[in-house]
Amino acid sequence: MPLAAYETDLFENSRGRLEAIAYRLLGSAGDAEDAVQDTYLRWHAADRERIETPEAWLTKVLTNICLNQLTSARVRRETYVGQWLPEPVLAGDRMLGPSDTAEQRESVSLAVLTLMERLTPNERAVYVLREAFGYAHREIAEILDLTESNCQQIHRRAKQHLTADRARTEVGAAAAREVVREFLAAALSGDTDPLVRLLTEDAVSVADGGARVQARRTPVIGALGIARYLRGLFRPNPAKRAATGGPVALHAALVNGAPAVLIESVDERILGVICLAPTADGVEALHIQVNPDKLERVTRQWAAAGPHRPLAEVW
Repeated sequence: MPLAAYETDLFENSRGRLEAIAYRLLGSAGDAEDAVQDTYLRWHAADRERIETPEAWLTKVLTNICLNQLTSARVRRETYVGQWLPEPVLAGDRMLGPSDTAEQRESVSLAVLTLMERLTPNERAVYVLREAFGYAHREIAEILDLTESNCQQIHRRAKQHLTADRARTEVGAAAAREVVREFLAAALSGDTDPLVRLLTEDAVSVADGGARVQARRTPVIGALGIARYLRGLFRPNPAKRAATGGPVALHAALVNGAPAVLIESVDERILGVICLAPTADGVEALHIQVNPDKLERVTRQWAAAGPHRPLAEVW
């Protein structure tokens, strides 16, 4: 049966929320859009007169689609080349969803999205629906076909996995720019000491090239090791300039709620995103995304919001 105008409007009014749920569950904006489109097709094919609460029905269908994708994605990622990181998204992207509470903002950080890879699909779903969207355990139980007490146990377990030993500092756009400015000044100094002072002693750097772009395939651990790695990464040479078609511009941005460096080519493509996780003691993690497949959305959004003045140019 064709959708009535009000049924189309109902779905479109839910699209942003559904995309935000799917992005948190899947760690990919592209996969999230596909999951929402699949949900739309099922909405179109459903006997909608028998659906008492459309919002709950749509959330249940979307969540189950995402859980199926997570199961197959776990198998694919066992053969993923190098480290897997989520797809970064810029501030203002509706994929980020609600950001009224610290829990909502934290649930979409690259650090948490990366850690969520360790959770089972059900743990991930319970955590996202509870922490980011405020669903009651009773509602989550109905969505996942579990008991309410089971949902509460799963939520406790997931939260323990994700919140242990983490003390992230939240920053706004202006503060993020200053964090990036300080980071770039240290990284471009040619000396490791400023970077070591900027990082926590046990900092971790992870890069994702996805076999498309050369990237370190194992994490770098410790301030000194990361400082040496970054010194080499930012050191100019003719090979880098040839690979990028010329000098690259380094911009400050807010990505998944954290300060980030955007690396932009002369043809206005985003070649990489270096997301920083600041704490009171220094930057505790770097998430470096250079897989072109995961930078298309950022490139489009950055171009649409331009022009931008870079903090520096290299190579």
